[in-house]
Amino acid sequence: MDRLVTCHNGEKTLGPFTPAEMEARQTKLRLHMAANDIDASLLTSHHNICYFSGFMHCAFGRNYGLVVTAEGATTISAGIDGGQPWRLSYGDNLVYTDWRKDNFYFAVQSLTRGAKRIGIEFDQVSLDLVEKLRAALPDAELVDIGTPTMWMRTIKSAEEIAHIKKLTAIADIGGEACREAIAVGVAEHEVALASTQAMVRELAETHEYSELMDTWTWFQSGINTDGAHNPVTNRVIESGDILSLNCFPMLFGYYVALERTLFAESVSAEHLRLWNINIEVHEAGLELIRPGVTCGEIAATLNNIYREYDLLKYRSFGYGHSFGVLCHYYGREAGVELREDIDTVLEPGMVVSMEPMIMIPEGRPGAGGYREHDILVINHDSSVDNITSFPYGPTHNIVP
Repeated sequence: MDRLVTCHNGEKTLGPFTPAEMEARQTKLRLHMAANDIDASLLTSHHNICYFSGFMHCAFGRNYGLVVTAEGATTISAGIDGGQPWRLSYGDNLVYTDWRKDNFYFAVQSLTRGAKRIGIEFDQVSLDLVEKLRAALPDAELVDIGTPTMWMRTIKSAEEIAHIKKLTAIADIGGEACREAIAVGVAEHEVALASTQAMVRELAETHEYSELMDTWTWFQSGINTDGAHNPVTNRVIESGDILSLNCFPMLFGYYVALERTLFAESVSAEHLRLWNINIEVHEAGLELIRPGVTCGEIAATLNNIYREYDLLKYRSFGYGHSFGVLCHYYGREAGVELREDIDTVLEPGMVVSMEPMIMIPEGRPGAGGYREHDILVINHDSSVDNITSFPYGPTHNIVP
């Protein structure tokens, strides 16, 4: 049985990006490789394979990769996926079969012959993968490509920003569907379903070709609002509940988010006070996102506002992060997170969120999690666009 095959089935479909865009991404990687004497790069993460090739894979326990050399780029996929990886890949595709368990590494060998230095993602590979790569490539030195590629992804192209803006508008649609579905006696999962369906239908209607995977909604109520990533449950909304709306339309690996605090029918005086304080922090943060400011400076300034109200101890996480090819189960551009320990300077081309959150423990007045979330684009003329349109605050988000 063949260990490697090709499956050039159908015509190329490069998703939302032009060949020029994809070539520019691979050129950035090749320039880094040339400057650091790297003969080949083996990318194995969802985010890097997608960013540099356009193909977003479903691993299902199998290995996937993208090998980039000075001469070409080839995705490595499992036979179970047929020709879809080739159709989505900017470059070639090589399929390994299931007939031997080491066929993935055989594919890597065939695409990296003669390479003395091979880049891999140190922040993503497992010990098992590294050991098997060393056995398959005994004459090659493995060097890190994970951190350099992360920095490449943090600066978005014009095409990426246009794509992110379209998705953010769809998140607003999901938010409105979510708000319309909120009512006392309705379960969280029913609200989330209404929001997700609205976003998926909009994605399908507004894009010529869409792989409709991974769009989702987290809708939380009451005590379930205490964590930003708490899953949807079947808890039923009660009058006076604090609510969290979280809409995430996804297309070709790109993630955007809309997050809002709401209340069902009414809001107590203490809940309203805390909500308005968090909005004050949010609005101050929106003003702070500018080129030339460091992530740590933003965090320190916003900490002072919480500190004035004796609420800093209830802050849950950083104040925002980079957006692009990432999701809740893959990808992170850790160099651009609005936290005290990050000294990265914000630059034109970055896309970041402002999302302050505090969590008041159950049993205390005003208990629950409060957060607002907007996405901002730092333009090359140093202006900043807030591309989130869904309203925040008591005027719009106390749902009768």
